[in-house]
Amino acid sequence: MKNEPVLDTEELIESIVRQTNVLLDGLSSSETCFVGIHTGGVWLAQRICKDLRLSSVIGELNIAFYRDDFSKLGVHPTVEPSQIPFDINDKHVILVDDILHTGRTIRAAMNELFDYGRPLSISLVVLVDRNGRELPIAPDICGASISLKEEEHVKLRGPNPLRLEMSKNS
Repeated sequence: MKNEPVLDTEELIESIVRQTNVLLDGLSSSETCFVGIHTGGVWLAQRICKDLRLSSVIGELNIAFYRDDFSKLGVHPTVEPSQIPFDINDKHVILVDDILHTGRTIRAAMNELFDYGRPLSISLVVLVDRNGRELPIAPDICGASISLKEEEHVKLRGPNPLRLEMSKNS
């Protein structure tokens, strides 16, 4: 299995930063917060906030305990708890993840978010939307949509620099 660079990661990041800026123009900044899904989503949320010169504190979701395959996979012994150091009630949550595939990670993230409160809205920002959806979930902002074969995978590596890599199971 060989890892190869795929797509222009910087170009995709610049695209989601521009799109997020447009989204934020329509929202009250005092009612907006960013939450990244561990780990790639956190890296992207940090980058978006940095590029937009936002001083936002970024929440971090670790959805390991909310996965619907938890009973099959178990949990990694070093799972860190989620950290959302702010109130999400009546806020516009910008939920950030690196790769949208089946939709199950996003479902788990939304389940956990509602344990923290009731947001006004949730907008989903992803770097890459790939085929293979199992749940009716779609991004509000997306850097690129790609179609991969079942044995192909795309992963965000980082955090410095952030780069997308594609791999193929043999």
